[in-house]
Amino acid sequence: MTISGTTRLFGVLGSPVGHSLSPAMHNAAFQSRNIDAVYIPLAATELAAAFAGIKALSFSGVSVTVPHKVAILPLLDSIDPVAQKIGAVNTLVFRQRADGRVHCTGVNTDWLGANQALEQVIPLKGASVLLLGAGGAARAVGFGLKEAGAQLLVHNRGEERGRALAAQLECGCLTAGELRGRRADILVNATSVGMTPHADGIPIEPDLLSNFQVVMDIVYAPLRTRLLREAASRGCTVVSGSSMLLYQAMAQWRLWMDAEPPLEAMRAALMAGLEQQGG
Repeated sequence: MTISGTTRLFGVLGSPVGHSLSPAMHNAAFQSRNIDAVYIPLAATELAAAFAGIKALSFSGVSVTVPHKVAILPLLDSIDPVAQKIGAVNTLVFRQRADGRVHCTGVNTDWLGANQALEQVIPLKGASVLLLGAGGAARAVGFGLKEAGAQLLVHNRGEERGRALAAQLECGCLTAGELRGRRADILVNATSVGMTPHADGIPIEPDLLSNFQVVMDIVYAPLRTRLLREAASRGCTVVSGSSMLLYQAMAQWRLWMDAEPPLEAMRAALMAGLEQQGG
């Protein structure tokens, strides 16, 4: 890959970002289409300074990951109505205006990725879903499920945050004691429990997993989390976080390039990256 003064700049902003497979996917997509562009990791804890630098350097698009998906909102020039409703963004779109000023819009594609990943194995309309978590990812996933017509319940280890999200999503909230015996078509883990290097973690008691038909984990490192292994051993259909990662990245590509993304090139790069990470 040759980088020149005309190369378009993209990246992923967060802390940490060393594990991110987004650079592998997007750079493979650029190469497959012979597009003069590069996608790089942008590790930053000082969000305001990092965002100002990105904007000044004329980036075309940036992915936003933890811990900045909510904190970045006040810095943006505009926020997509859906992202505004979710209360978190994972995608920045930069456009230069006629007066030379750069305008940045925040968008959320996480919910699109989650919905598409689940819809590969089960219709969402009318499905009952238990969502674990109450952070930025849970907000996006919960919004998408509601938009698809699913019947949603939320559970979070911190009950106050769980109830706040349930109120935002206009759905029920379960306490830990109410989980036992609760059945649903789908269980979605939207927490970081089970992520490398704490791969032994599991967000729900394993013996409860037989109460669900489909189990999805948004964690993609490792590829087969303990949650998914335990669920598969109990006969559940499992959906890896790598599917959500792929489909949300494809939605980002559409926003940035105004074209259909090269699915197979992105999927191959993602799988190769997971294999290198021991997935």
